[in-house]
Amino acid sequence: MMNKNGLREIKREATAIALADAAYELAQERGLDGFIVDDVVQKAGYSRRTFANHFSCKEEAVAAAAISFKNVSEAEALMREIPAETTPLEIFYRLMKMQLVEAHIWKLRELVSLSKRFPTVEPYMLSAFHRLQLSAEEAVSTVSQGRYPSMYTHMLAGAVYGAVLPILEGNVKLRLPGELAADDPEAVTFEQYLETMFGYLRGGF
Repeated sequence: MMNKNGLREIKREATAIALADAAYELAQERGLDGFIVDDVVQKAGYSRRTFANHFSCKEEAVAAAAISFKNVSEAEALMREIPAETTPLEIFYRLMKMQLVEAHIWKLRELVSLSKRFPTVEPYMLSAFHRLQLSAEEAVSTVSQGRYPSMYTHMLAGAVYGAVLPILEGNVKLRLPGELAADDPEAVTFEQYLETMFGYLRGGF
């Protein structure tokens, strides 16, 4: 049975996700200059005080929406099933497939686009992506149980997540759900990009 602290944490996370999603949707609909925090809390159904308990400003909330996961428990269960002898690179591969499903790529891309139009978003965007990388590092370290130096895991995480940035910046022609291959024959799916990326990493370039 889940204890009160566990239930409280689940509720807190659900509140943060609701506020972040509301901010993100408003940013898409109106642009960052087209709404204020009051609009966010009204849309999400919370108070300004609740918002302040989670975010310092609307930009932070918008950025948080791009890395919010509603299936955290499912992801944690999948991580527990990874054999202890699995290499860090293969753990990162599984994490990438869990973290960066198409819906999150869409959001992260939109976040990068927003940061270019509204520079005040950029530091929060970078912070959000950094948190994504750090959470992966922590997960890899937990599964690896200290079998690899922390420096190795840190450098590997930098290589893996650095390879994702060209997708988010739009420098790689990526075909996402709803986009037809005929529209851009050179575009690849995220799955194809991921396999190519990890193929290079496994082979040592």
